[in-house]
Amino acid sequence: MTVHQSVLELIGHTPMVRAQHLDTGPCTLFLKLESANPGGSIKDRIGLSMIEGAEKDGRIRPGDILVEGTAGNTGLGLALVAQQKGYRLILVVPDKMSREKIFNLKAMGAEVVLTRSDVAKGHPEYYQDMAERIARETPGAYFINQFGNPDNPAAHIASTGPEILEQMDGKVDAIVVGCGSSGTLSGLSKFFAEHSPQTELILADPVGSILAQYINEGTLSTKSASWMVEGIGEDFLPSISDFTRVKKAYAIPDKESFLTARELLAKEGILGGSSTGTLVAAALRYCREQTHRKRVVTLVCDTGNKYLSKLYNDYWMLDNGFIEREQHGDLRDLLLRPFAQRDTVVVGPNELLITAYNRMKLYDVSQLPVMDGRKLVGIVDESDVLIHVHVDGARFRDPVSTAMMTNLQKLDVRSPVESLLPVFERGHVAIVVDGDDFLGLITRIDLLNWLRRKVD
Repeated sequence: MTVHQSVLELIGHTPMVRAQHLDTGPCTLFLKLESANPGGSIKDRIGLSMIEGAEKDGRIRPGDILVEGTAGNTGLGLALVAQQKGYRLILVVPDKMSREKIFNLKAMGAEVVLTRSDVAKGHPEYYQDMAERIARETPGAYFINQFGNPDNPAAHIASTGPEILEQMDGKVDAIVVGCGSSGTLSGLSKFFAEHSPQTELILADPVGSILAQYINEGTLSTKSASWMVEGIGEDFLPSISDFTRVKKAYAIPDKESFLTARELLAKEGILGGSSTGTLVAAALRYCREQTHRKRVVTLVCDTGNKYLSKLYNDYWMLDNGFIEREQHGDLRDLLLRPFAQRDTVVVGPNELLITAYNRMKLYDVSQLPVMDGRKLVGIVDESDVLIHVHVDGARFRDPVSTAMMTNLQKLDVRSPVESLLPVFERGHVAIVVDGDDFLGLITRIDLLNWLRRKVD
């Protein structure tokens, strides 16, 4: 066993795993676990390459300020390397980035600037343009520019490509990759053109990105749509991109990406992120279309630990319409946490207010049904707790029954959706019942989510 001198020595040399339980048609699918990099993603490779490349050329010195715009894991790779090498790092990230990634970045010392994810290149709040402007206006700052930095694809020419070919004993019929900055695709394209020219390159692209249309039809749309998968897909062609060897592209909807990532975990035990779901979904489509056996490689781009609040959260998936729910044609269709499924977060009348308070914080809710067995006896919300304890913190030890509301206005499950509005206008949450049976609560955000799903 080797003792490493730095976590940076752990970047690369990631394992390859053969898929055993996915439907891969006549093909054999291999998964390169880039999630095993110390920062949890393939972007550790380019973080190291771009910073060390700038050091080698004398563009930066320890203590300098580095600036970059990132919609995915490049920021985490840069933060890991910057932290170890002593650079100050400013990252501009779009507001669709998962909370886990942002918490991770800040914990490693990066300064995070949030910007809009619904604007295109050329807009002053577009994450790359904003990063370039911050670098230009900050004395002594260096703009890394992953989208135009040749040290980005160089990382994959030097390490990722050779690793794949060695692990596959030189036999790779196709590689399925995604494209954000295009470093992975361009680097692998150049490497395999020289060392295994028969290997096909396949692009996995989110629906909404312009790249799949460009590959399949040869036309470049001037308009992109939004997508929720993080880190891949583009609304322009990066200057370092090389698509000349890409044979085909698959446009994968968000829903398919997220469900495929969950299937990968359920069947293969591999916890991948949202872009991993896109790549695996495209790889499965490609494999199932084949009529002859092929050896196909794709990448587990990053770890799903960064998406636990999103695609691995059933409630988030339900809110966004990615998991189908049984439809009843009444107010049950709006219940995110049905009581009958034991999903409703509740508290008992004899439990302490501190317990209710902690439960609200843990589950990020502002009110709790108070249940005595299966009987609803009250509601306690943040205001009730605050009014009860504000003069004496010791009153957190009082039972919930001393602060809960018992004069409850309930809505029959067959009431029209419009009946929710007067309840919300009074500042209350809607208590839905069927006769004497408590079914659950409906909040304003539940109604908004339901209305959005109807539009989608």
